[in-house]
Amino acid sequence: MTPCALIVMGVSGSGKSTIGQALAQRLGWRFEDGDKFHPASNVAKMHAGIPLTDDDRWPWLKAIADEIDRGCEASSAAVIACSALKRAYREVLVHARHDVRIVYLRGDQPLIAHRLALRKHHFMPPELLASQFQTLEPPGDDEGAVAVSIDAPIDGIVDEIVRQLQSAPADRASPNGNPA
Repeated sequence: MTPCALIVMGVSGSGKSTIGQALAQRLGWRFEDGDKFHPASNVAKMHAGIPLTDDDRWPWLKAIADEIDRGCEASSAAVIACSALKRAYREVLVHARHDVRIVYLRGDQPLIAHRLALRKHHFMPPELLASQFQTLEPPGDDEGAVAVSIDAPIDGIVDEIVRQLQSAPADRASPNGNPA
């Protein structure tokens, strides 16, 4: 099944927006940055160096899920950058849809810390990276995620994502426990 949405996930600094934009351009899809769906209170907390709680994240994730549903219903395929660090967060975003896929940008903490140190004018301070890695639950095999290393040039990462999307369909379990 061809997905109607791809959620590019990973910790802050993994390249979600950069890779998401390049992937959307390659596919001819629209790109949405999940950060724009954060309420002002979340942005203020992160800007102050305060990690978000699950209670902070639920309305944000629901707003992104609503955008995914709107786009899929309108046949407007999208690539959406969203940290989606926990399985429970991804379940809100995907909510058993078989036409939404996760793309996990995998990288180690030293590489990402280096990238964050070079980044300017972002509301997420580098000091919160450790909390992001503590929260991270990499996608399980049953989530049908595409997992790629971020230790490559942008075009190489996008090539690998497209290759994986074309080579294997999602193998997510459906709500009744059977493969999708």
